[in-house]
Amino acid sequence: MARLGYNNGETVSYFWLNGYIGFDADQKPWVKKELAGLFAWHRRTQLPEYLPLLAQAKKRVQKPVSEAELVQDYEDIRRRVLVITDRAAPVAADLALALRPEQIASIERKFADNNETFRKEHLRGDLAQRQRERFKRSMKQAKIWFGNFSTEQERQIRLLSDARPLDDELVLADRMQRQAEMIRMLQRIEAEKPTREAAVGMIRQYVSGAMDHYNHPEYQNYFEKYRAAQMRMVAGIFNISTPEQKQHFEKEVQGWIDDFDTLSRLDPPPAAQRIPVN
Repeated sequence: MARLGYNNGETVSYFWLNGYIGFDADQKPWVKKELAGLFAWHRRTQLPEYLPLLAQAKKRVQKPVSEAELVQDYEDIRRRVLVITDRAAPVAADLALALRPEQIASIERKFADNNETFRKEHLRGDLAQRQRERFKRSMKQAKIWFGNFSTEQERQIRLLSDARPLDDELVLADRMQRQAEMIRMLQRIEAEKPTREAAVGMIRQYVSGAMDHYNHPEYQNYFEKYRAAQMRMVAGIFNISTPEQKQHFEKEVQGWIDDFDTLSRLDPPPAAQRIPVN
Protein backbone atom coordinates (compact mmCIF):
# COMPACT_ATOMS: atom_id res chain seq x y z
CA MET A 1 0.00 0.00 0.00
CA ALA A 2 2.88 2.35 0.74
CA ARG A 3 4.38 1.68 -2.67
CA LEU A 4 1.03 2.09 -4.40
CA GLY A 5 0.31 5.34 -2.59
CA TYR A 6 3.77 6.78 -3.14
CA ASN A 7 3.94 5.81 -6.80
CA ASN A 8 0.68 7.67 -7.35
CA GLY A 9 1.61 10.50 -4.98
CA GLU A 10 1.92 13.21 -7.59
CA THR A 11 -1.47 12.26 -9.07
CA VAL A 12 -3.14 12.24 -5.66
CA SER A 13 -1.44 15.53 -4.76
CA TYR A 14 -2.57 17.09 -8.01
CA PHE A 15 -6.22 16.15 -7.48
CA TRP A 16 -6.01 17.32 -3.85
CA LEU A 17 -4.68 20.72 -4.92
CA ASN A 18 -7.13 20.92 -7.80
CA GLY A 19 -9.95 20.39 -5.31
CA TYR A 20 -8.88 23.61 -3.61
CA ILE A 21 -7.91 25.71 -6.59
CA GLY A 22 -9.54 24.46 -9.78
CA PHE A 23 -6.62 24.67 -12.22
CA ASP A 24 -7.17 26.08 -15.68
CA ALA A 25 -5.90 24.50 -18.89
CA ASP A 26 -2.63 26.46 -18.84
CA GLN A 27 -1.85 25.64 -15.23
CA LYS A 28 -2.53 21.90 -15.31
CA PRO A 29 0.52 20.69 -17.30
CA TRP A 30 3.21 22.56 -15.38
CA VAL A 31 1.62 21.86 -11.98
CA LYS A 32 1.73 18.13 -12.78
CA LYS A 33 5.31 18.50 -13.99
CA GLU A 34 6.43 20.29 -10.84
CA LEU A 35 4.71 17.77 -8.57
CA ALA A 36 6.40 14.92 -10.44
CA GLY A 37 9.75 16.66 -10.01
CA LEU A 38 9.14 17.17 -6.30
CA PHE A 39 8.31 13.49 -5.79
CA ALA A 40 11.33 12.42 -7.83
CA TRP A 41 13.57 14.61 -5.65
CA HIS A 42 11.98 13.21 -2.49
CA ARG A 43 12.32 9.64 -3.72
CA ARG A 44 15.98 10.13 -4.61
CA THR A 45 17.21 12.26 -1.69
CA GLN A 46 14.84 11.93 1.25
CA LEU A 47 13.61 8.34 1.39
CA PRO A 48 17.14 6.95 1.94
CA GLU A 49 17.53 9.30 4.92
CA TYR A 50 14.41 7.88 6.57
CA LEU A 51 15.91 4.39 6.77
CA PRO A 52 18.28 5.02 9.74
CA LEU A 53 15.46 6.71 11.67
CA LEU A 54 13.19 3.70 11.14
CA ALA A 55 15.99 1.27 11.99
CA GLN A 56 16.56 3.16 15.23
CA ALA A 57 12.85 2.98 16.07
CA LYS A 58 12.87 -0.75 15.41
CA LYS A 59 15.72 -1.32 17.87
CA ARG A 60 14.33 1.03 20.49
CA VAL A 61 11.28 -1.11 21.22
CA GLN A 62 13.42 -3.74 22.95
CA LYS A 63 14.26 -1.43 25.86
CA PRO A 64 12.33 1.13 27.93
CA VAL A 65 11.44 4.17 25.83
CA SER A 66 11.78 7.64 27.34
CA GLU A 67 9.75 10.71 26.51
CA ALA A 68 12.99 12.56 25.75
CA GLU A 69 13.80 10.06 23.00
CA LEU A 70 10.39 10.59 21.42
CA VAL A 71 10.76 14.37 21.58
CA GLN A 72 14.07 14.01 19.76
CA ASP A 73 12.34 11.90 17.10
CA TYR A 74 9.63 14.56 16.77
CA GLU A 75 12.20 17.30 16.26
CA ASP A 76 14.01 15.16 13.70
CA ILE A 77 10.78 14.62 11.76
CA ARG A 78 9.96 18.32 12.00
CA ARG A 79 13.34 19.22 10.49
CA ARG A 80 12.71 16.79 7.65
CA VAL A 81 9.29 18.31 6.98
CA LEU A 82 10.92 21.74 6.79
CA VAL A 83 13.40 20.39 4.23
CA ILE A 84 10.46 19.31 2.06
CA THR A 85 8.58 22.59 2.43
CA ASP A 86 11.75 24.54 1.71
CA ARG A 87 12.30 22.53 -1.47
CA ALA A 88 8.67 23.04 -2.49
CA ALA A 89 8.63 26.81 -1.80
CA PRO A 90 9.75 27.90 -5.31
CA VAL A 91 7.04 25.72 -6.90
CA ALA A 92 4.48 27.12 -4.45
CA ALA A 93 5.64 30.64 -5.35
CA ASP A 94 5.14 29.96 -9.07
CA LEU A 95 1.65 28.69 -8.31
CA ALA A 96 0.80 31.62 -6.04
CA LEU A 97 1.92 34.07 -8.72
CA ALA A 98 -0.35 32.33 -11.25
CA LEU A 99 -3.50 32.29 -9.10
CA ARG A 100 -6.48 34.41 -10.06
CA PRO A 101 -8.79 36.05 -7.48
CA GLU A 102 -11.54 33.48 -8.10
CA GLN A 103 -9.08 30.66 -7.39
CA ILE A 104 -8.06 32.23 -4.09
CA ALA A 105 -11.77 32.53 -3.26
CA SER A 106 -12.11 28.80 -4.06
CA ILE A 107 -9.36 28.01 -1.54
CA GLU A 108 -11.16 30.11 1.06
CA ARG A 109 -14.42 28.22 0.47
CA LYS A 110 -12.62 24.89 0.76
CA PHE A 111 -11.12 25.98 4.07
CA ALA A 112 -14.63 26.82 5.32
CA ASP A 113 -15.92 23.39 4.26
CA ASN A 114 -13.01 21.66 6.00
CA ASN A 115 -13.60 23.65 9.16
CA GLU A 116 -17.23 22.62 9.19
CA THR A 117 -16.13 18.98 8.94
CA PHE A 118 -13.75 19.56 11.85
CA ARG A 119 -16.61 20.94 13.93
CA LYS A 120 -18.76 17.91 13.21
CA GLU A 121 -15.98 15.46 14.04
CA HIS A 122 -14.34 17.15 17.03
CA LEU A 123 -16.75 19.60 18.64
CA ARG A 124 -19.67 17.29 19.33
CA GLY A 125 -20.74 16.31 22.82
CA ASP A 126 -19.30 17.05 26.22
CA LEU A 127 -15.72 16.61 27.40
CA ALA A 128 -16.20 12.92 28.28
CA GLN A 129 -17.54 12.12 24.82
CA ARG A 130 -14.73 14.01 23.09
CA GLN A 131 -12.13 12.22 25.19
CA ARG A 132 -13.73 8.89 24.34
CA GLU A 133 -13.68 9.63 20.61
CA ARG A 134 -10.08 10.82 20.78
CA PHE A 135 -9.11 7.64 22.65
CA LYS A 136 -10.73 5.53 19.92
CA ARG A 137 -8.71 7.33 17.25
CA SER A 138 -5.51 6.81 19.24
CA MET A 139 -6.22 3.12 19.75
CA LYS A 140 -6.90 2.65 16.05
CA GLN A 141 -3.40 3.93 15.31
CA ALA A 142 -1.79 1.99 18.15
CA LYS A 143 -3.30 -1.29 16.92
CA ILE A 144 -1.76 -0.79 13.50
CA TRP A 145 1.69 -0.75 15.08
CA PHE A 146 1.27 -3.18 17.98
CA GLY A 147 -1.74 -5.38 17.22
CA ASN A 148 -4.49 -5.96 19.76
CA PHE A 149 -4.28 -4.85 23.40
CA SER A 150 -5.62 -6.46 26.54
CA THR A 151 -8.39 -4.86 28.58
CA GLU A 152 -5.88 -3.82 31.23
CA GLN A 153 -3.55 -2.30 28.65
CA GLU A 154 -6.42 -0.32 27.14
CA ARG A 155 -7.35 0.92 30.62
CA GLN A 156 -3.82 2.21 31.17
CA ILE A 157 -3.70 3.82 27.73
CA ARG A 158 -7.08 5.46 28.35
CA LEU A 159 -5.72 7.13 31.47
CA LEU A 160 -2.76 8.47 29.52
CA SER A 161 -5.04 9.55 26.69
CA ASP A 162 -7.40 11.47 28.95
CA ALA A 163 -4.46 13.16 30.67
CA ARG A 164 -3.74 15.02 27.43
CA PRO A 165 -5.23 18.53 27.34
CA LEU A 166 -8.27 18.83 25.11
CA ASP A 167 -9.32 22.18 23.67
CA ASP A 168 -10.50 21.63 20.11
CA GLU A 169 -12.12 25.06 20.07
CA LEU A 170 -8.64 26.55 20.47
CA VAL A 171 -7.25 24.17 17.84
CA LEU A 172 -9.94 25.29 15.40
CA ALA A 173 -9.35 28.96 16.19
CA ASP A 174 -5.61 28.56 15.52
CA ARG A 175 -6.33 26.64 12.35
CA MET A 176 -8.68 29.36 11.08
CA GLN A 177 -6.17 32.08 11.93
CA ARG A 178 -3.45 30.32 9.93
CA GLN A 179 -5.86 29.86 7.03
CA ALA A 180 -6.72 33.56 7.10
CA GLU A 181 -3.02 34.41 7.08
CA MET A 182 -2.52 32.23 4.02
CA ILE A 183 -5.43 33.85 2.19
CA ARG A 184 -4.06 37.32 2.97
CA MET A 185 -0.64 36.25 1.71
CA LEU A 186 -2.07 34.87 -1.54
CA GLN A 187 -4.18 37.99 -2.06
CA ARG A 188 -1.13 40.18 -1.52
CA ILE A 189 0.91 38.15 -4.02
CA GLU A 190 -1.92 38.31 -6.55
CA ALA A 191 -2.33 42.08 -6.13
CA GLU A 192 1.33 43.13 -5.93
CA LYS A 193 2.86 40.54 -8.29
CA PRO A 194 6.23 40.47 -6.45
CA THR A 195 9.31 38.82 -7.89
CA ARG A 196 9.57 35.05 -7.62
CA GLU A 197 12.29 35.41 -4.98
CA ALA A 198 10.08 37.70 -2.89
CA ALA A 199 7.15 35.31 -3.16
CA VAL A 200 9.38 32.41 -2.10
CA GLY A 201 10.44 34.41 0.96
CA MET A 202 6.83 35.14 1.89
CA ILE A 203 5.89 31.47 1.62
CA ARG A 204 8.87 30.29 3.67
CA GLN A 205 8.08 32.86 6.34
CA TYR A 206 4.47 31.68 6.44
CA VAL A 207 5.44 28.01 6.76
CA SER A 208 7.96 28.72 9.52
CA GLY A 209 5.44 30.78 11.46
CA ALA A 210 2.68 28.20 11.03
CA MET A 211 4.89 25.41 12.36
CA ASP A 212 6.27 27.42 15.27
CA HIS A 213 3.00 29.20 16.16
CA TYR A 214 5.09 32.25 17.08
CA ASN A 215 2.19 34.57 16.30
CA HIS A 216 -0.21 32.56 18.45
CA PRO A 217 1.22 32.33 21.98
CA GLU A 218 -1.98 30.91 23.48
CA TYR A 219 -2.00 28.01 21.08
CA GLN A 220 1.76 27.54 21.34
CA ASN A 221 1.41 27.10 25.10
CA TYR A 222 -1.43 24.59 24.57
CA PHE A 223 0.52 22.72 21.90
CA GLU A 224 3.61 22.36 24.08
CA LYS A 225 1.54 20.89 26.90
CA TYR A 226 -0.28 18.61 24.48
CA ARG A 227 2.95 17.40 22.91
CA ALA A 228 4.45 16.56 26.31
CA ALA A 229 1.34 14.56 27.28
CA GLN A 230 1.28 12.90 23.86
CA MET A 231 4.89 11.77 24.24
CA ARG A 232 4.05 10.44 27.69
CA MET A 233 1.21 8.38 26.23
CA VAL A 234 3.29 7.02 23.35
CA ALA A 235 6.14 6.09 25.68
CA GLY A 236 3.58 4.38 27.92
CA ILE A 237 2.29 2.30 25.01
CA PHE A 238 5.81 1.20 24.15
CA ASN A 239 6.65 0.34 27.73
CA ILE A 240 3.55 -1.77 28.49
CA SER A 241 3.74 -3.72 25.24
CA THR A 242 4.25 -7.48 25.43
CA PRO A 243 7.02 -9.38 23.59
CA GLU A 244 4.45 -10.38 20.96
CA GLN A 245 3.38 -6.76 20.49
CA LYS A 246 7.01 -5.68 20.21
CA GLN A 247 7.48 -8.26 17.46
CA HIS A 248 4.40 -6.89 15.71
CA PHE A 249 5.89 -3.39 15.91
CA GLU A 250 9.23 -4.57 14.54
CA LYS A 251 7.48 -6.29 11.64
CA GLU A 252 5.51 -3.15 10.79
CA VAL A 253 8.59 -0.94 10.92
CA GLN A 254 10.58 -3.40 8.80
CA GLY A 255 7.81 -3.28 6.22
CA TRP A 256 8.24 0.50 5.96
CA ILE A 257 12.03 0.12 5.78
CA ASP A 258 11.71 -2.38 2.92
CA ASP A 259 9.20 -0.23 1.06
CA PHE A 260 11.20 2.99 1.45
CA ASP A 261 14.37 1.22 0.35
CA THR A 262 12.63 -0.22 -2.73
CA LEU A 263 10.93 3.05 -3.61
CA SER A 264 14.16 5.03 -3.36
CA ARG A 265 15.68 2.79 -6.04
CA LEU A 266 12.82 2.97 -8.54
CA ASP A 267 12.93 5.26 -11.54
CA PRO A 268 10.18 7.89 -11.39
CA PRO A 269 7.43 7.78 -14.03
CA PRO A 270 7.77 10.20 -16.96
CA ALA A 271 6.44 13.69 -16.25
CA ALA A 272 4.49 16.11 -18.41
CA GLN A 273 6.24 19.02 -20.10
CA ARG A 274 6.07 22.21 -18.06
CA ILE A 275 4.47 25.36 -19.41
CA PRO A 276 6.20 28.42 -17.86
CA VAL A 277 4.24 30.88 -15.76
CA ASN A 278 3.68 34.24 -17.44
